[in-house]
Amino acid sequence: MRHLMLTASLLVSGAAASGAGADTVDQSQRARVAGIDLITYHTDVKDVVVILGSLPAGDAMVQSGNIAIPTLAGMMLDRGTKTLDKFVIAERLANVGAEIAFSVGTQSVEIRAKCLKKDLSLVVGLIAAELRTPALQMQEFNKAKQQFIGALEASAQNTEARAQEAFGRAAFPHGHPNRPHAIGEYEAAAKAATLDELKAFHAKYYGPAHMTLVVVGDVTTPETQLEIGKAFSGWAGGQDFVRPATPATLTAAQTTSVPLADKPSVSVIIGQPTGLRYQDPDALALRVGTAILGSGFTGRLMGTVRDKEGLTYNIGAAVSEDSIVDGGWYISASFAPALLDKGLASTRRELDRWWTGGVTDQELASRKQGLVGSYLVGLSTTTGLANAILTNVQRGYDVSRLVEYPAAVNALTRDQVNSAVKKHLNPGAMVLVEAGSVPSAVH
Repeated sequence: MRHLMLTASLLVSGAAASGAGADTVDQSQRARVAGIDLITYHTDVKDVVVILGSLPAGDAMVQSGNIAIPTLAGMMLDRGTKTLDKFVIAERLANVGAEIAFSVGTQSVEIRAKCLKKDLSLVVGLIAAELRTPALQMQEFNKAKQQFIGALEASAQNTEARAQEAFGRAAFPHGHPNRPHAIGEYEAAAKAATLDELKAFHAKYYGPAHMTLVVVGDVTTPETQLEIGKAFSGWAGGQDFVRPATPATLTAAQTTSVPLADKPSVSVIIGQPTGLRYQDPDALALRVGTAILGSGFTGRLMGTVRDKEGLTYNIGAAVSEDSIVDGGWYISASFAPALLDKGLASTRRELDRWWTGGVTDQELASRKQGLVGSYLVGLSTTTGLANAILTNVQRGYDVSRLVEYPAAVNALTRDQVNSAVKKHLNPGAMVLVEAGSVPSAVH
């Protein structure tokens, strides 16, 4: 499903978020409808509609109380409403080939749906009913608890999950949204969770006040606004995202070991908080420099640690969780226990070389071309376009960012990239996490 080339004039002509709409129907429109930040984007893909959305009701919302409740609340959304049981909902969706799914993240409940144009009213109505009036029955609640506990028990034996958990807990302070709770704490909380706690959480955090919906495809703005207005009219409440007063910092190196017996490999993370949100001035430069170090097979880490030295099959670098608050920077890798020392030495050598010597003009030019190319390819599908719009809104941009991003990448200079890396990262004060069959030696 491909779209016509995006143009700035079409994108920028959308209404402002605070407005009631636009005088003319353009490719993109943004308005507040029934309290929801609604963005519609018309494409030439016949009949297909994708709906993406988010509202602040994720794991970080519970700063006191039972930490399992946000995830359990999200798990209850598709288990029936006060007027429709889950089997009726599933049948209605199956009859028209439509899909609705919910997931719970660090700060948000994410909404994903796909349908045909003719079924937009049905799907929007079901999404609204599931968000506004979930059944919240005890039998389904107990099932959700057991499923959640089972998933946590599996995660407790997953080296990558345990490494990410340990890194987040070392890199971010108490109260920061990016600091995860320990898996054991989640399991104990899930076992103790009550349905009354879940109902109270739903009443407090589910509402339109900070909710965003993106509707992309064969849609018109007036029709979409009408359907959203009907389905969500009268809904109130909701809370804003958690935003720390100061960014996370590290002043000294730390090493954390998570021993897991009988694992074929050790998951390793080396990283730190960046102190940056995505919209901050140096954030994009840091991301581009990080991509040169460790994105895919063309990154330095993969080319050296894997391809030349044969020490791993999986290594990369990334910036994460920085859309709403300051995020983290890390290298992640997997090493056989016997190769752990060599793998760490090689990884640190490449990290230091990149941090000290910077990136080259040739590397930067090549990476710019790759980033822009993959970005534009991502916009060529209805789902990819909707994802890009929602992500940009969460980062604080308007829809016009769709056409501004390639220019922003291409405008970066080598000095800007190298300066951002030096300014915001410190290889001598990073967290090292090893999870798995870790040898007894301390690194």
